[in-house]
Amino acid sequence: MLIREITEAIERFAPLAWQASYDNAGLIVGRPDDEVHKALLAVDVTEEVLDEAEAEGCDIVITHHPIIFHALKRFNSADPVQRCVERAIRRGIALYACHTNLDSAPEGMSWCVARMLGVESLEVLQPSDVGEGVGFGVVGELPQEVATRDFMQQIRERLDVRVIRHSDIASPTVRRVAVCTGAGASMIGDARRAGADFYLTADLKYNDFMTPDKALTVADIGHFESEYCAIRILFDILSKNLRTFAVRRSERSRNPVNYLV
Repeated sequence: MLIREITEAIERFAPLAWQASYDNAGLIVGRPDDEVHKALLAVDVTEEVLDEAEAEGCDIVITHHPIIFHALKRFNSADPVQRCVERAIRRGIALYACHTNLDSAPEGMSWCVARMLGVESLEVLQPSDVGEGVGFGVVGELPQEVATRDFMQQIRERLDVRVIRHSDIASPTVRRVAVCTGAGASMIGDARRAGADFYLTADLKYNDFMTPDKALTVADIGHFESEYCAIRILFDILSKNLRTFAVRRSERSRNPVNYLV
């Protein structure tokens, strides 16, 4: 199958035009008319993931995070990014990333996590002006009120989260929930204005936990943990649209952050 046939299927769901201005989503290594036979899906391109791709005969690696964010001025194997890009080129492995365009797509990342937690009647938390339903984060309602601590326990179980960092619990129960996968500290105000009792995101800093009016519980589950669902979404897109193309979910896509608990 040609790479462009694969990327077209992904970009019908999450057009590259929906990515943030700072992003580098799209085809990073490879040519659109190159032929590939098997895809490996991961959160990041790492040397471990490329080991897996080679061992499993995958000649395209599709990830959430682009391996290249900033211009590379040299290729001398000095860091993991250079080594991975060099290796992919030498081994004929294409690299493609679906990043903030997947975050902002209707039914994208935050939608997936919210639904895994049972949140219903979802709306975009921070709408974009590029299309209806496009934007970052979602907000919606649980079918019924849940004790806040019980809800956090559900998060741990359903998202396979080891550690949740959270603010003071603003309310003993949760009904209205906002979710933004990835680094969502800038949208705490949006969650509050949307009337959320609870805001789930990642990469919060110290002061982000000091919610000024104590009306909102904020929780940080970790960047990788909040975005692991990208593999599920990409697998569904490709398996539904390219039924004869082989797709493998990476078993070596892992969190670079370790916890001592």
